[in-house]
Amino acid sequence: MGLLSNKISRDELKAGDHIYSWRSYIYTHHGIYVGDGKVIHFTRGGGLEIGTGTVLDKIIVSSVPNHGGDNPCPDCGDQTNLNGVITSCLDCFLSGGNLYLFEYNVSKAIFLAKQRGGTCTIAASDPPEDVVARAKFLLLRNGFGEYHLLDNNCEDFAIYCKTGLLVLSVTKSGSSSQVNSVCAAGGVVTLTLRALGTSSFPR
Repeated sequence: MGLLSNKISRDELKAGDHIYSWRSYIYTHHGIYVGDGKVIHFTRGGGLEIGTGTVLDKIIVSSVPNHGGDNPCPDCGDQTNLNGVITSCLDCFLSGGNLYLFEYNVSKAIFLAKQRGGTCTIAASDPPEDVVARAKFLLLRNGFGEYHLLDNNCEDFAIYCKTGLLVLSVTKSGSSSQVNSVCAAGGVVTLTLRALGTSSFPR
């Protein structure tokens, strides 16, 4: 991976990869590739994906695949109004965008040198089989809470699946790195869900 781009081709994908795609050149949508052309991701549908309660909800489009109406995807169907943890084919997840691989265990120098947030972390990834198991568990339970751009979003979901760590915001300015890219030094604390006393999630 380079400093300027994490773009990859489909044939480089492996089950357990944390992938993302740009939406409207404004933000990225993240998910976990689980194999067989499928991605498990966390979203808020119906055109209200960011869920801030502000005018941004009307400006930024939904990350849910928009194949509804007269031409739904033959594999995924109409997912435009789905909320929470869902599964989509890779084409629907990308929604016409390019495919990028989120990097784990990067050095602090690389992390700080990246031009945009939401593309890498210094945290180490767990083994791919654990990543896929977490994503499938959360899909079965639709268990990642209510989507909110600043407090609980698709990047937070994918990072939890990859590491078992939950990102908590200390300042209410946002928890994921794409939200915090401007204020990367602003107090982010990571805890495992077990430390929070929620034993319903696997580690």
